[in-house]
Amino acid sequence: MENQQDNQIKMAAGWERDVLEKVALAAVTEQARARRWSVFFKSLVFLYLCVILTLFTFPNIMKDMSGDSEEHTAVIDIVGMIAEDKDANADSIIKSLKNAVKDTNTKGIILHANSPGGSPVQSSYVYDEIRKIKKEHPDLPIYTVVSDICASGCYYIASASDKIFVNQASLIGSIGVLMDGFGFVNVMEKLGVERRLLTAGTHKAMLDPFSPPKEDETRYMQGLLDQVHQQFIGAVKAGRGDRLKDAPELFSGLVWTGEEGVKLGVADAFGNDDYVAKEVIGVENKVDFTQQEQLLDRIAGKLGASFGQAIGTMAKGMSLQ
Repeated sequence: MENQQDNQIKMAAGWERDVLEKVALAAVTEQARARRWSVFFKSLVFLYLCVILTLFTFPNIMKDMSGDSEEHTAVIDIVGMIAEDKDANADSIIKSLKNAVKDTNTKGIILHANSPGGSPVQSSYVYDEIRKIKKEHPDLPIYTVVSDICASGCYYIASASDKIFVNQASLIGSIGVLMDGFGFVNVMEKLGVERRLLTAGTHKAMLDPFSPPKEDETRYMQGLLDQVHQQFIGAVKAGRGDRLKDAPELFSGLVWTGEEGVKLGVADAFGNDDYVAKEVIGVENKVDFTQQEQLLDRIAGKLGASFGQAIGTMAKGMSLQ
């Protein structure tokens, strides 16, 4: 009887051990399967990213390797607001100019302009680069061709080019500087809202929209605007020279049609991209050298945009528009 009971106990213990071994083996197998799937999906994501990266970089790589074997007119777009965080920013435009100049088959450059203006700093950077290129490559013509509008910061840039071509109905000029904002003092009084503001520095809250304007601060900011305006005027005079007519309203911030702009010497002649490439530069074949922002750069730029936008609001208040 005792032997029979011992055998039953041993059989029970053996059964439990077998079950535990099977459970442990199943767990190990499941972990191994999960690791394989994890590696598989990670590899798949990596491969996907590689394909995307290749699709966006391969055309530029091939362009750099092969280039355009024919003589051509390089076209560079200056379209939209000119600002560091926009497509029309100094870095992109300057890179486009350098790539066009570097290409030995480039026989002339057209700046295709359609912009209301923007940052005076960004415009100045491009203006200086164009002047530098003209000095280093005097035989390479750089022309601006205006479509709808070339105003303020855009005209700042255009004035550095050899000639400016417009359509009769184009809008051009606006040689001035502005800084705009709002005042909510009366609204706060009507609503019974009290402004509580603490600063370290007498003028730290200068032009605060919820406080009454101070005469000395307004005068100071007007002085800054006048300085930038004089810089703008000096750049236009240096670029356009004797072509500018002696008109009192020339630097008043007014904008003119292309037809009137030619009469005032703000522009030189009428023509579009095709006309300038074929009849003026003498090379009908056009190649777009506009720097295109890469997808990954665009995504990365968005990550810090929210915080940067808040910090940069004050700096962007001044513009050539």
